[in-house]
Amino acid sequence: MQSPSFAAGKPRAADGPFLGRERCPRCAGREAAVDSTSFGFLIAGLLALAVAWLPVFLRNAPVSLPIVAIGAGWTLFHLQGDASVLEYRAEAELLTEVVLVIAVMGAGIRIDRPFAWRRWTSTWRLLGVVMPLSIVAIAACAMGLLGLPLALAILLGGMLAPTDPVLASNVQVGPPGQGGENEIRFGLTAEAGLNDGLAFPFVTLGLLMATRGTDPSAWAVDWALEVAWKLAGAVAAGALLGVGLVHLNKVLPRTVRLVRSRSGLAAIGITFVIYAAAEAIHTYGFVAVFVGAVAIRNTSDATDYHRRLNDFAEEIERLATVLVLVFFGGALGQGLLSSVGWPEVAFAALVLLVVRPLAVAVGFAGSPRGLRDRLAFGFFGIRGLGSLFYAAYAVNHLGEDTRAWIWPTVGFVVLASAVLYGVTGEAVMRLLERDTKSRPSPGPLPRLP
Repeated sequence: MQSPSFAAGKPRAADGPFLGRERCPRCAGREAAVDSTSFGFLIAGLLALAVAWLPVFLRNAPVSLPIVAIGAGWTLFHLQGDASVLEYRAEAELLTEVVLVIAVMGAGIRIDRPFAWRRWTSTWRLLGVVMPLSIVAIAACAMGLLGLPLALAILLGGMLAPTDPVLASNVQVGPPGQGGENEIRFGLTAEAGLNDGLAFPFVTLGLLMATRGTDPSAWAVDWALEVAWKLAGAVAAGALLGVGLVHLNKVLPRTVRLVRSRSGLAAIGITFVIYAAAEAIHTYGFVAVFVGAVAIRNTSDATDYHRRLNDFAEEIERLATVLVLVFFGGALGQGLLSSVGWPEVAFAALVLLVVRPLAVAVGFAGSPRGLRDRLAFGFFGIRGLGSLFYAAYAVNHLGEDTRAWIWPTVGFVVLASAVLYGVTGEAVMRLLERDTKSRPSPGPLPRLP
């Protein structure tokens, strides 16, 4: 029986190299899969090269790696025009969660200043006064400019309150053991390490009010008990696991201790173990990871190994961050901000340029910190991946209807923050540090016996 390919006596042009045989549908599918896989490897390789190489090119440029990543994502997805990036809501929440938990670990392990209530006074002011005031002020702006009801305004305040431990890395402390970290860098690092977890109570408060109503009798007791347990449990879990891992490493024979491995991969293992344990007992995993990292840094004198842990965590964090920002840029290229108007622009300007400085002015009233330190704390209110994580979290819990206002509003604030601080951050920090380099912190961690 004659093959259908030769119905006219000659092989069809479409048959190409198959000469007299039809293309196998399964083979064609495999070829398409290979092409897709190859493209994926290409993108992954380019991202890795960008993470390693671009900082060298951008060292003296008025742009940052996050800006380049967002621009690359906008270009790729704008030209592609496929299904919306924001359709992958669960994936967006998981990816940003992973990046944040690694960043929180890095922030904790980098801090040289020994933990003490009085030595960390700036941190407590930033977290205990500035952050709640910022949430209240952002909620008020959201109600006045965006017309949001009280519950959703508080939810938005919780999303936008935390400063970012990822995009703010260039204004934070250096590697472990560096010493001499000034008050500005220390305060911003400790704040960014803790406030991603401490924003959760306000996000859940907004969610409870949105689902149960604004009457406190419907949610106040449950919310207060939940926050008390989750916060206390997170601190206890992080401290116990951090100190426990250090103690376990000390009682083992020297030849099999973790530091002998010289592997920075342990940073990811420690991070995920602490985070998983804290989440398993329903506490704030971000807080537990930061506390665990600080506990490890304060109870172990293996500074060289801490630096290795930090370096590896930083590399993974940077790669994952670029991936997130490429997808964020892709969402921008697919019209994420198409509904943004002057109210959203005015709202973003207030959040970034007015709310934070005023909250810092109130929070540091009576503080011995000088004007330069206060200006720095007020200026560097960088919003980034933490806000994107909470936006994904809220959308996944409230449903599809909330996506129409959450993503454009939060996305515009994050974009404006990335551009503003990406262009000015290094220059402003150099200006602020002219007189602070000679004023070191209370000192690096002492060697332990």
